[in-house]
Amino acid sequence: MKTLPAIWNVPSSVQAHTTLRSGGVSVSPYDSLNLGTHVGDLPASVQQNRARLRDQLKLPQEPNWLSQIHSNQIVRVGASGLQDIPEADGAYTNQPDVVLAILTADCLPVFLASSDGQELALLHCGWRGIALGIIERAVAMFACPPDQIQAWLGPCIGPDAFEVGHDVLDAMSHRNTRHQSAFIPRGGKFLANLYQIALNELEAQGVLAVTSCNECTFTQSTHYFSYRKAGGATGRMASVLWRSESSTRK
Repeated sequence: MKTLPAIWNVPSSVQAHTTLRSGGVSVSPYDSLNLGTHVGDLPASVQQNRARLRDQLKLPQEPNWLSQIHSNQIVRVGASGLQDIPEADGAYTNQPDVVLAILTADCLPVFLASSDGQELALLHCGWRGIALGIIERAVAMFACPPDQIQAWLGPCIGPDAFEVGHDVLDAMSHRNTRHQSAFIPRGGKFLANLYQIALNELEAQGVLAVTSCNECTFTQSTHYFSYRKAGGATGRMASVLWRSESSTRK
């Protein structure tokens, strides 16, 4: 299996990855490293794929998975991890060896870390969650000032492929009028730039150290799962984020 590692200015103890779709055991239309249990794939295949994720990345504990509902809900994860799978679209921790995890297949994974690596958050950002203020809520959970937070934006559906209607434009404009510049009219609808919208949100909260991979899941569907490109039935990539206690002590 392969991953896309985050490239950002954080301590080496912080590990951040998004998986690619190859290197697993799932068959079409979930081929092959599907990590989502809710998409119709064989449970045994998903478990094998998750075992590969744990083994290859040498995860210090089981990932703390979420039941994602396109909300602004963020859970705080302690040293012992989550005891169940909560309905939420983000997770925060200030504990070492706690693995935060989300699933995506066009939505935007947003990685956040304090500059010293002590605080981490990982968000599943579709347009609904962003419109509900999930990024603002995540930044507010950090004890450090926003200008000491680093952000990395993982792979998502790109600005040439994310076609939306007036409802999305209206929701985003209500959230922040700056978001209007992220929409380009096309044939009665709009092409929306999730990367630009997330950047606007982060800047509005004072987070200025933002890097982006600028990878499009829709146009690069041989590398990434894309819900829109597949017409619905497809797998999910995982994004994982943690701070290694052993690396911190070196």
